[in-house]
Amino acid sequence: MTDRAGRTNRWRRRLTRAAALALATVLLASSLPWLWTSISARGHVYAPTEAPAVDVVIVLGTAVAEDGSQPGVRLAGRLETAAGLVHGGQARVVLVSGDGGGTSGDETATMTSHLTERLGVDAQRVVADPHGLDTYDSCLRAREVYGVRRALIVTQSYHLSRAVTLCRHLGIEADGVPARCSGCGTGLLVWKAARDYLASGKAAWDAIRDRPPAVTSPANPGISHALNR
Repeated sequence: MTDRAGRTNRWRRRLTRAAALALATVLLASSLPWLWTSISARGHVYAPTEAPAVDVVIVLGTAVAEDGSQPGVRLAGRLETAAGLVHGGQARVVLVSGDGGGTSGDETATMTSHLTERLGVDAQRVVADPHGLDTYDSCLRAREVYGVRRALIVTQSYHLSRAVTLCRHLGIEADGVPARCSGCGTGLLVWKAARDYLASGKAAWDAIRDRPPAVTSPANPGISHALNR
């Protein structure tokens, strides 16, 4: 009985070690995309006052307010940060990129009106891409449709490394600027950070397979026209 109990205990220890090793392997594998985005963006994120001067700042869309006429708290922070870059001379044109048919409303129309009517950005300096359906599409379309080669990217800090990494991978010399998030509670920020950790896996998969954009469009000269005004 003693030998049988000893063998049972040894098997239990081996199974426990094997399970722990399998769990550690899964955790490491699932963390690789997040590590890729974090490491790739290192050295390419700046405070608003320290960001380099560029022609274009890209503002990534997110949900608008319930009434559909105003940006939500996170989107408002992104727009305020971008407007500050324009007024400070660090960017000349704003490319607002989001979902023009989003479930919460027309993101790019709301972004454009908020920048021009509330934040004092010249309407001729704002270009909208209503087919930036996710971060990957926003970056890819900025380069292929709007001809962007150098830009600042504005979004909240939990999203910034993934956005910068994808844009740089897709051929844009991008630097990130963390957006304000007045009114964002700790719970929301923790939830969004966890969600972005998981989203890094999709970002890596999209990058590996060179996914085409969800919507293809001909070249749009809007940014070059805005820069020449």
